[in-house]
Order: sequence, then structure tokens, then C-alpha cells
Amino acid sequence: MIRFILVAGFVILFLIVSIPLMIAEWIIGKFNMDLKSRSSLAIVNFAFRTCLFFSGAQITVLGEENVPKDVPVLYIGNHRSYFDILLTYTRVPRPTGYIAKDSMEKVPLLNVWMRNLHCLFLNRENLKEGMKTILTAIEKIKSGISICIFPEGTRSKKEGEFLPFHQGSFKIAEKAGCLIVPIALNNTASIFEDHLPKIKKTHVVIEYGKPIDMSTMERDEKKKISDTVLAEIKRMYFKNRDLV
Repeated sequence: MIRFILVAGFVILFLIVSIPLMIAEWIIGKFNMDLKSRSSLAIVNFAFRTCLFFSGAQITVLGEENVPKDVPVLYIGNHRSYFDILLTYTRVPRPTGYIAKDSMEKVPLLNVWMRNLHCLFLNRENLKEGMKTILTAIEKIKSGISICIFPEGTRSKKEGEFLPFHQGSFKIAEKAGCLIVPIALNNTASIFEDHLPKIKKTHVVIEYGKPIDMSTMERDEKKKISDTVLAEIKRMYFKNRDLV
């Protein structure tokens, strides 16, 4: 329980102590939005790295050279843990927004930092609102902000289990004209979700696949893009199981 207390205590303390930083970021954003994006990235990266340090997570990263640093991309990953966000966000080379469930928008202070980081809130029950979120994500990428989404729609319950990828997620890459970077995450639920409320020292593996360019695909290939990306993530995932 000590790790849980350290992580939870730090998160609460950070959110309270960072209120003046939120105000400063708001002022910076009035004059220089790019500077605000990068400074918010640095601040939250510090917070996430501290949480990962307290959690005791040991991280092996593969294929990081596959992540473009000069253009925004759409990250697509499998999802089993809240720590998936911390593990991947601390490695992004440029401002990146995550698509989260809309209930996260109701969490005080946290929602401010999420908006500062260009995160979007998806209402999965309302098709019209969901489409608005997708369109906003497309505009974010066109403006230079990468987007990360876990297209299973919810966290899978068992290690090695994959839920179907929602096809709509891939419209972001198609309409924005950006590359898709697949992410395979191994053993992340062993940090927290597999033994709530304890946080345990765990070895996790993250692998970034080679970017996928939908603009080079035929129409039939584009229709199967969700299956193509899921197959690549599964390939990396099962290849890396023996490493954890």
C-alpha cells in the first residue's frame, strides 16, 4: 500500500500546488499557444515521471526510433491500465493530446491540465458528440498536435485479451493525412489494476511499430485499417510477452 499512498498523495499534492502554474499557463496561452503547449508538456511529464518512479515501474522501450519527431501522428495502442497514459505520455517528442472518456472532464483541476495538453473528451453514447470529438482531433493534428487514442473503447480485462478496434478512430488519420504509429503495451495492468488497490513494482514493455501511411493504401485496404493495426499490435505484444 505504500506505493499507492505515495502515488495518490503526490497526485493530490501536485494538483493543489500546481494551481498557480495553471494560471501562469493560461496567461502564456494568451500570447503564445505553442509555448503553452510545450511548457504544459514539460510540467505534466515531470508529474507523470514522478508517479512512475513511486510506482516502481521498470520500463523497457522498443522501436522508439519509429516515432516521427518532426510531424504530428496518430498513436494507436492497446489498453489495460490507467498507467498506459503515464507510460506513453512521458515518451512523446512533441505536444500530444489523448482522447479520454467524457467522465474525466468532471474531475476538478485534472480537467484543466488535460485541456492544456489538448486532451479531448469523448461521449461514446452520443454519436453526434462523438463525431464532433473526432473532427476536433483532426483539426488538432492539422495544427501540429499529435493525438493518442485507445480504440478498444475501454480497458480489456485480461492480459492478452484484445477488444475490437473502433473503425471511427482511424478516420482521424485518414482525414488529417497523418501517419499511424501502433503501440503495443505489455503487462501494464500488473502495476495497479490486477491487484487493486495496491501498486506493485512491475516490469512493462512498450513497443512502437513502424508508421502506417493510409494515403498509400487502396480503398479496400483503408476499410480494413482497424484490423491491420490491431494485427500489428498483437504481433508486437505476443512477441514481447517473454520479456516481462
